[in-house]
Amino acid sequence: MLAPGPTAAAEGWETVLFGSLDAGAATFLSAGGKVAPGGAGRDGFILLASVGAGHRRERGVCACARLPVVASLTRTTALGAAVVGYQWSHDWGVVALLAGPEGSAEMLSGSAGDLALPARWGLRLHGEVWARPTAETLLQATAILGSSRADAWGRLAWGYRLWGAYLGPEASLFVDRTAYRKWNLGLHATDLALGVFSLRASVGVQLETGRRPGPYLTLAAWRPL
Repeated sequence: MLAPGPTAAAEGWETVLFGSLDAGAATFLSAGGKVAPGGAGRDGFILLASVGAGHRRERGVCACARLPVVASLTRTTALGAAVVGYQWSHDWGVVALLAGPEGSAEMLSGSAGDLALPARWGLRLHGEVWARPTAETLLQATAILGSSRADAWGRLAWGYRLWGAYLGPEASLFVDRTAYRKWNLGLHATDLALGVFSLRASVGVQLETGRRPGPYLTLAAWRPL
């Protein structure tokens, strides 16, 4: 994430700290910061760094040489990335494209014990759009591709300004090299104010490969410095 949405033009260096929690059958926690040397609402270069960790349960055959076939595994993942790019600011919103290195480490846990997989390094591509088609609506889209885990994540959300936040539907999809798929379909409230923080809360249904549908909850917070 880059910012809570299109902002008024601001001059000078700006830093935004952010964090998020995705809780469900698959859980992931992340934190990071964005630096815009020219200001949040102006055309210019931006830098984004993030770290995260999470876990999920997997079913089926494990093809790892040191780990025998089991009915269920837990995959724990840690990853980090530092990307740099450019943002274009318009009256209707902001578009940003970034690229840079990423690294990941994974561990598989099952009835036969734990197996730490070799660390992987690769390239991350990151694109975001925060648009206001009208004065009362928000359209947000994010796409992230990573080569260290051969994964992709995308989110699309629309909201209408109501009760101090943008309320509306959202959908996201995550896929990776293990043929794992995760769909999130739900509702979100974006740009809620809580003291010096801005928040996004999402709830809905999570559909995962090899599992029954279940609920999910996402909480995200950011604060300009």
